[in-house]
Amino acid sequence: MQVYDRFRNVRYAMALVAVLIAIGSLLTSNYLISDLKEEETNRMEVWAEAMRSLNTADENTDLNLVLKVINGNNTIPVIVVDGEGRALSARNIKRTFSEDEDSLSYLTALAKEYMDNGRVIRIDLPQEYGADEYISICYDESLMLKRLAIYPYIQLGVVVLFVLIAIFALFSAMKAEQNKVWVGLSKETAHQLGTPISSLIAWHEVLKESYPDDTLLPEMEKDIKRLERIAERFSKIGSIPEPKPVDIIEVLDRVVTYMDKRTSSKVVITKHFPSEPVIVTLVSSLFEWVAENLCKNAVDAMGGCGSIDLYVDEDDKYVYVEVKDSGKGIPHSNFSSVFKPGFTTKERGWGLGLSLAKRIVEEYHRGKIYVKESEIGVGTTFRIELPKRVGDV
Repeated sequence: MQVYDRFRNVRYAMALVAVLIAIGSLLTSNYLISDLKEEETNRMEVWAEAMRSLNTADENTDLNLVLKVINGNNTIPVIVVDGEGRALSARNIKRTFSEDEDSLSYLTALAKEYMDNGRVIRIDLPQEYGADEYISICYDESLMLKRLAIYPYIQLGVVVLFVLIAIFALFSAMKAEQNKVWVGLSKETAHQLGTPISSLIAWHEVLKESYPDDTLLPEMEKDIKRLERIAERFSKIGSIPEPKPVDIIEVLDRVVTYMDKRTSSKVVITKHFPSEPVIVTLVSSLFEWVAENLCKNAVDAMGGCGSIDLYVDEDDKYVYVEVKDSGKGIPHSNFSSVFKPGFTTKERGWGLGLSLAKRIVEEYHRGKIYVKESEIGVGTTFRIELPKRVGDV
């Protein structure tokens, strides 16, 4: 659990850094945008004053300076309209008009949009033009300012993408390392089991010759075969065993038979199976271990006294297996945590059983395993969903 806690903390730290970068970027950009808006507003006031000077010019007015100010605006879109809102002239409007298009109507509508946004400066004309005559300078934000306003969100997207890629790379590296640990542990377990199993087989043969009528020898042989199957399961972890179509009811019957002989009579295992075979593509030895693990966990959760119900159902593509117990239950907050390596509620235990069961169901059978429902003091139901064929996913 410590490894996963550290990984979770790393994810949170990276997410926090991304948020801080985003907030810093947005604040900085907002300050810059605010300053640029104020500068552009001041420039337009100077430009409007130049237009006023142009309209009131006489023989003493320095038109060179006025025209230099007017022609110096090459970035801010501006439209000059009369008192009735009709466009008179425009500058820096990035649009090409076709021959049959009414450019004045377009500019008039665009100027109204600028005015509605509050970007307008009124210039009163001299008395000779009329008592209430004026023109309005309607302007918009420059292209650079609009791009700068979008930039923080682009930067935020890049930061989020970077964090997601970093988390994915970290998760992939951890998963690869975890896979090596799983495979190494499984192979070593199979190897360590091999020597005592071989010795037990030899001793069993000696005992058969010495005591051919002993009634315990057949049971010993079953246990030896059982150990061989366990070693086979561990040896297959990390390899790619070939799933084969089998009757899942037969597999679960073997599990029930095994559990019946090794649990207290106070534990009642009930099968709710269809009368007809249910064929599904399985690695039988591995899936049998998954079912056994769920049943053993159920027995532990009940304290050796209670009931276990096994259900099998199917539809066109999937087979559903449920293991329901009358144990102490699992808090809803732990529904996903129970499948993490190291999670256990037992005083003695590695917390690897359900994690390995999840890997077997998902990686070898392309299925799903999850806690369907659980109630404290009532019991828990685990559900396995298996595609009938590997391609049905």
